[in-house]
Amino acid sequence: MSCGVARAQGNYEIQVYGAETVAPKTTMVELHSNYTIDGQHNVIDGVYPTNHQLHETIEITQGLNDWSEVGFYVFTSIQDGHGVQWVGDHIRPRVRVPPSWHWPVGVSLSTEIGYQRPEYSPDTWTWEIRPIIDKSFGRWYVAFNPALERTWRGPDVKDGVGFAPGAKVGYDFTRKINAGFEYYASYGPIRGFDTLHNQQQQIFAVTDLNVSPDWEINFGVGIGPTAATDHLIVKGIIGRRFSWHKAKGTD
Repeated sequence: MSCGVARAQGNYEIQVYGAETVAPKTTMVELHSNYTIDGQHNVIDGVYPTNHQLHETIEITQGLNDWSEVGFYVFTSIQDGHGVQWVGDHIRPRVRVPPSWHWPVGVSLSTEIGYQRPEYSPDTWTWEIRPIIDKSFGRWYVAFNPALERTWRGPDVKDGVGFAPGAKVGYDFTRKINAGFEYYASYGPIRGFDTLHNQQQQIFAVTDLNVSPDWEINFGVGIGPTAATDHLIVKGIIGRRFSWHKAKGTD
């Protein structure tokens, strides 16, 4: 998730990535739904206020082999006075350390580039590189995404590379229910972080339902404790894997 008061928040795909990639000959289709209950109320630099925006994002990820995938996003926004609007598109290739290497932690690296309309972000062309580290031990799961962001077109070009970490801690209360916390932030340029007042930080209480290997279900409620952050958001993710493997015994 891309997270200054003057900056638009990227509450379209609120997710901490795990290191695993989609299997080859498999397509993952996800719907990310996020609603800002209490957000920015004013138009700033021509950007619509985030308050009471509903974001629906379609993510389609295709597994290429056992260590790579490519994902594509379509962002939309629904808001009184503006109706249903297309916001932009991103593309995200990702590679990981293959399972055959037997590393003690999962490690992958994604890069994401895309466009968003100026009504929703003053920075219209952006790039992100996201290292991903995760580990399961016992009933616990942890993931860390120390992402770096760069604006290619927009007012934040002058800031250079920014630091936007994300992290997740979850606990398996049952075989099907994992609950915990997710953290998202945008600290500002790595050459000198923004003041705390202008940083974007969000903490979500989340639940993941492990009903089937084919399904991904996540929902949560997040608060933003800093002035530059939307203060209350609810989110949900539902995803389905479709395998294109040829069944044995078929022609």
